[in-house]
Amino acid sequence: MTNTTNPTDQMPINDSTLTSFDHIIINANLATFSALYGFDIYNDNQSANQSNDQNNNQNESTPYGQLENAAIGIKDGKIAWVGTHEQIKPHLTHYKSDQIKDVDGNWITPGLIDCHTHIVYGGNRSNEFEARLQGASYQDIAAQGGGIVSTVSATRAANEEELFAQSEKRLLALIKEGVTSIEIKSGYGLDLETERKMLKVARALGDKHNIHVSTTYLAAHALPPEYKDNADDYIEQVCQWLPILHSEGLVDAVDGFCENIAFTAEQIKRVFDVARSLDLPVKLHSEQLSNIGASALVAAYQGLSSDHLEHLVEDDIKKMAASNTVAVLLPGAFYTLRDTKLPPIEALRKHQVPIAVSTDCNPGTSPLTSLLLAMNMGCTLFYLTTEEVLAGATVHAAQALGLANKGKIEVGYDADLALWDIARPADLAYQMGLNPIAGIMVQGQWHT
Repeated sequence: MTNTTNPTDQMPINDSTLTSFDHIIINANLATFSALYGFDIYNDNQSANQSNDQNNNQNESTPYGQLENAAIGIKDGKIAWVGTHEQIKPHLTHYKSDQIKDVDGNWITPGLIDCHTHIVYGGNRSNEFEARLQGASYQDIAAQGGGIVSTVSATRAANEEELFAQSEKRLLALIKEGVTSIEIKSGYGLDLETERKMLKVARALGDKHNIHVSTTYLAAHALPPEYKDNADDYIEQVCQWLPILHSEGLVDAVDGFCENIAFTAEQIKRVFDVARSLDLPVKLHSEQLSNIGASALVAAYQGLSSDHLEHLVEDDIKKMAASNTVAVLLPGAFYTLRDTKLPPIEALRKHQVPIAVSTDCNPGTSPLTSLLLAMNMGCTLFYLTTEEVLAGATVHAAQALGLANKGKIEVGYDADLALWDIARPADLAYQMGLNPIAGIMVQGQWHT
């Protein structure tokens, strides 16, 4: 059902309001993902037989929080007004032609947010892909110096300019599909110098391309060769490096890999304690291969997100719900690894845990630079709805990064928008290989 209520009830409507915008978008269909306009993913997942206590459209669920024949007023990089085309039409004479964007009935969503990536890295591991197809095991590849050790070596060897040039190609692929905010992790340096280099490159990518980059410190990703069989001493180094890099303005959040093949919950707890002392939010690679209490741990620290989650159990889902921790699903890794253990989607829905979807772009298990394809995979492999995956790449992805002013089309939010040449929002998750982007706006400015 399309929301037909007056979408501007939240603010006074007068001539001075409607003639003071920096930019106007008209003739638009909006997928707002805002509760003000009926977005309610949990209600949408309930039985269609459930009765609605009120007949007021404003209290009914509207898929995607969609508004048709709408208009948006933008001022100072923010969404200043959302209303109908008819409301703004008499005031268009107050604006210059380059201030008005007539989108001719196309759809606008919040700018997409890729909330879990490793796009800054050196080297290439397509040779390992070939080897696996010919029967080599992960252990075989690792014994020959491959796997994450290969990426660590290549990333350490690359200078900042080389690392920037390699990583920029991956970022541009995402931007071309409507991504306006992205998380970029360190974790292929595993020493202070290279972790710093990765985080500096991440910041530089955001600065050059005028998109928001959230940086995540992931030194607790794997054990570097020089610390073989000495994980506790390495974690001590990880804890010592964090305040240094934070003081340099390079760290927005802290992550770790809590698995049988990586670090224990107790070791990650030591890193999280340092993060807490610095008022940095935490997140965690959890339950991808096994369950050793990772999601319970990140929930105990009121973490932003717990990511992967194929082996997540319901007791830990309850803890995530209580701490408002987002479940970030990574279907690209599931696909690449030919995994068969599905994340517990129904239990996440039951306990109303917000679900985000991301590319997990990395050189080993998810060399994926298409968030649109990740959304399709979320539907096809994980049985998510199209509304869930779109919410997972906008409003819930924003929550997974702690971005309180992104991910919705709503007054006061950043004017980060994606314009699509599509018939309906579901097309974004349905089509594979066709990029329907028609434009992106970041902080109130159209990208050229």
